Amino acid sequence: MSNDDAARRAKPKRANRKTGGGSAKARRKAARLGAVQALYQIDLTGTPVETVVGEFVAHRLGEEIDGDKFVAGDPQLFSDIVRGAVHRRAEVDSVLGAALDPRFPIERLELLLRAILRAGAYEIAVHLDTHPRILISEYVDIGHAFFAGREPAMVNGVLDHVARALRADDLAKPDPSRAQPEG
Repeated sequence: MSNDDAARRAKPKRANRKTGGGSAKARRKAARLGAVQALYQIDLTGTPVETVVGEFVAHRLGEEIDGDKFVAGDPQLFSDIVRGAVHRRAEVDSVLGAALDPRFPIERLELLLRAILRAGAYEIAVHLDTHPRILISEYVDIGHAFFAGREPAMVNGVLDHVARALRADDLAKPDPSRAQPEG
């Protein structure tokens, strides 16, 4: 699959054409997708993080593309993920390295897969207010947007390993997104 094909498949849900809004959940999803794309661009081009963050916030998050208006990603979450994953890259890569097969270190991974894993690992480590299973699911969904092969399963396994290493107590608690309504 080409990157152009993946980009078309990874478009966030359509938003209200007048507001570019969407639910808070949809804005978080769009922010995570944008963060992965920004991390990919940083790795691919070497463009400074602040330049990429500024470009995405000003011109890409929630913009109209080919006449379609998309959900505007939460700019604060987007910026936090991108800046955090870049500025704490050594720490993030160390955690990922422990979760990866030694034959396939982080440096050998395809750039987009590496961006997904870095963003996910950073959020699991830092965003303690979000259950790790929710974060894993979000990044597996992003993996499915870009890859049709085994990569989404790899994202699931690696981020699960990261969550078990960093937030085992949280994993033992029920995932609030799967809570059964009281009846």
